[in-house]
Amino acid sequence: MQAEPGLRERKKRQTRQAIEAAAFTLFADRGFDAVTVAEVARGADVSEATVFNYFPTKEDLVYGRLEELEAALIQAIRDRGPGQSITAAFGRFLLGRQGALGDDDPRSRDRLTAISRIIAGSASLQARERHVYDRYTRGLAALIAEERSADPGDVEPWVVANAVIGVHRGLVEYVRGRVLAGESGPALAQAVRAQAGRALAVLDHGLARYPAAARPPTA
Repeated sequence: MQAEPGLRERKKRQTRQAIEAAAFTLFADRGFDAVTVAEVARGADVSEATVFNYFPTKEDLVYGRLEELEAALIQAIRDRGPGQSITAAFGRFLLGRQGALGDDDPRSRDRLTAISRIIAGSASLQARERHVYDRYTRGLAALIAEERSADPGDVEPWVVANAVIGVHRGLVEYVRGRVLAGESGPALAQAVRAQAGRALAVLDHGLARYPAAARPPTA
C-alpha cells in the first residue's frame, strides 16, 4: 500500500515528460503557432484533456515550470545571508542556474537553440514571457515592501524590483540573440557572466555614475 503513491507519482511524471517531449519535437519542427494541442496529445499518446490537466494553456507547454523558478527566486532573496544585498543574492541565484548555457554537448546546444527559435518565432510566447516577468516583478516588490515595512503604495520597492528583474530580462534577451547567432558553450557562458556582473554593478552603484548629457555645440 505504501508503494502506491510513489508509483502514481512516477506515472504522472512520465506522462508529463512524454507530453513535454512530444510538444518540444513538434514545436521545434513546425513552430509553436502552427501546432495544436490535439497534435501534441496524439504525439504523447494521451487525450487532449490529459494535456490540459498537466498544462492549463498551450503556452505552459513551454513555460510550465516558471512558477517553480519564481518561487525559488523569491526564496533565494528572502533567505539571503546577513549583510548580503538583494542584487548579490539575485546574481548568485541567476548565475547558479545557467543550466545548458555553458555545455559543449551537441544535444544540449541543439536544444537551447531550438527553444530560442521557438520563442523568437511566436508572438504569443513572447507575450506570455512578458506576463511572467511582470509576475516576478510583483512578487519581488511585495517581498521588498514586506522587509522594509514600506507604506502601501510606496514606489521604492517597485523601482528596485523592476530594476532587478530588468537585469534578468536583459540577460535572457542577450542569450537568445547570441544563441540564434550561433554562439554557445563556455565562451557564451563567460560572456553572460560578464554582462550580468556589469548590469548588477549598475544597480549596486546607482545611475549617478552615468555622465550628464553633453551640451549641444554653441553656434
